[in-house]
Amino acid sequence: MNTIRLYLHSMRMLIRSQLQYPFSFFLQTLAQLVMEGGEMLAVVLLVDRFDHLNQWGAGDLYFFFGLMSVTFYLTECFGRGITGNFPYLVRTGQLDTFLLRPRGVLTQAMCSAADPRRITCIAVGIVALVIGSRLSAIQWTFAKTLLMAEAILCGCILILGLFMIEAIFSIYSVKSIELVNALTYGGRSACEYPIDTFPRPLRVLFTVLAPFALTLHVPGAVILGKPLFGWPAWAAWVSPLSGIIFFFLIRLCFRKAMRHYRSTGS
Repeated sequence: MNTIRLYLHSMRMLIRSQLQYPFSFFLQTLAQLVMEGGEMLAVVLLVDRFDHLNQWGAGDLYFFFGLMSVTFYLTECFGRGITGNFPYLVRTGQLDTFLLRPRGVLTQAMCSAADPRRITCIAVGIVALVIGSRLSAIQWTFAKTLLMAEAILCGCILILGLFMIEAIFSIYSVKSIELVNALTYGGRSACEYPIDTFPRPLRVLFTVLAPFALTLHVPGAVILGKPLFGWPAWAAWVSPLSGIIFFFLIRLCFRKAMRHYRSTGS
């Protein structure tokens, strides 16, 4: 509980510090809105050109886009200390100070940065979810709402684990490895669409190695009433747990990497 209070207190301070320059914050947030709005425009154009994509209708595509956007940008908003700040901490030597404090390195890194500008990207995702729900005529129940909450939570944990891979590489190489972006930002762009629309190699990549399909697409498809892979509906409650399992496996690798950490001497 103390760790959670520390994290929430750090988030409040970080967000307040960024709001000290409201005009700059507004412009940067607007830029994020334009960026994510452009990605949603691609879905709009696709829906306008085609009536359906495999078994998926227009509303389904909006729903998958919104589900991925909300999940990904929630992680970037509140997990910025891992997603973008950790390589900088290693490169500048600031990570050395974390080793002297009575808190875990991962906890301190999580508390070191936040990105409230992503709130507009989350808002675009919510709009897409609402549009998708209406067009697909989803009959929302308590079970479906709970399933979507589970998918988003487990998806956030999965994405945080994927960004931790970049943190692990930065310990060994000082700088971040751009190849990791193929799994993180590349995964976000690809998995804004249903996984079964892609060739087999990509389906394997985002189902087994970076299980976006298991954490987001399987429960999302059940909510839409179109189960993936022919799996029963109960599988949608179990498959998101793959995101948690993935995170803890990467966390073990992170702890091992920290034992090999050498200061940059900055």
